[in-house]
Amino acid sequence: MNQLDRLYQLERLLRSRQALGRDALIDELEISRATLKRYLEVLRDRMNVPVVYDRYSNTYSISQSTHPKQSGAARQELPGVWFSQQEIVALLTMYQLIASLDSAGMLQRHLQPILQRLTTMLGSTRMEAQELQRRVRIVGAARREVPSRFFELVGLALTQRRRLKVTYFTRSRNETGERTLSPQRLVHHRNTWYLDAWCHTSKQLKRFALDAVREAHILDVPAHEMTLSAIEQAMDEGYGIYAGPKLRWATLVFTPWSATWVAPEQWHPDQKSRKLPDGSLELKVPYTHDDELLLDIQRHGADVRVMAPAELRDKVLAGLRRAVAQYADGAPDP
Repeated sequence: MNQLDRLYQLERLLRSRQALGRDALIDELEISRATLKRYLEVLRDRMNVPVVYDRYSNTYSISQSTHPKQSGAARQELPGVWFSQQEIVALLTMYQLIASLDSAGMLQRHLQPILQRLTTMLGSTRMEAQELQRRVRIVGAARREVPSRFFELVGLALTQRRRLKVTYFTRSRNETGERTLSPQRLVHHRNTWYLDAWCHTSKQLKRFALDAVREAHILDVPAHEMTLSAIEQAMDEGYGIYAGPKLRWATLVFTPWSATWVAPEQWHPDQKSRKLPDGSLELKVPYTHDDELLLDIQRHGADVRVMAPAELRDKVLAGLRRAVAQYADGAPDP
């Protein structure tokens, strides 16, 4: 039995019985007096378990009361929430994933106490935990950073169900304007964050890039409520981050070489694919707006062909012609 298992067993014994003597704990856990003392210190000082010692009865127990000075901000305890070593390693890896999404450090700051507690439960030092995290590398390309103050304001408005007043930059029109929003859902897509919100300015559900927010503050007005099913139906049927009312289907055929890479990929949850006799791959994906789909098609260059619809094929062809025109005058001078 490792240290983590014995710590769990000790905590469970103290919770299941009113009080236990030192000898009873030593016999139950089959450990020495010095080891018991060390385990009790770990529970009390590192795991924040309120273990108390009664000198008159020579017994240990877990206090059921909270110190008066801590009543206003007492730590919420989850009795019996323990993890195996494999689960703790998985959680530390998940922390690393969150850190990769959180370049501004806004989430890491709030999760740091959890990281410290997981490190203690694993029985490793802080340096060992950092080494473990360094063994997991997550690469994020083309990240658009969101200022932490805006992310936290949006998150607070979302949880408190309050409206937001924002100054927002619309890239497609190169315009900045004010909007009143009722936050509905945060979305992370391709290394940046978006907010699905009911826009009281345009009277519709829209998706806003948080890196395009220039100013924001919470209003003391309840948010307009929408059901999650209505949000999913309106925002999740399109391709990528784009939503829209008119759903269309694109039919793409990838060369046998490219099919090897594309076959295991998920372009859309509702996609349909089949292997063709010559080894090529036919992929059908739904979309409502073609901007993001065009980018994914173009990255495969000559190894993909758009079969339908015609308007999508024409857009891809026009883009290829513009790309060729960039090189019409030959290579630039060195």
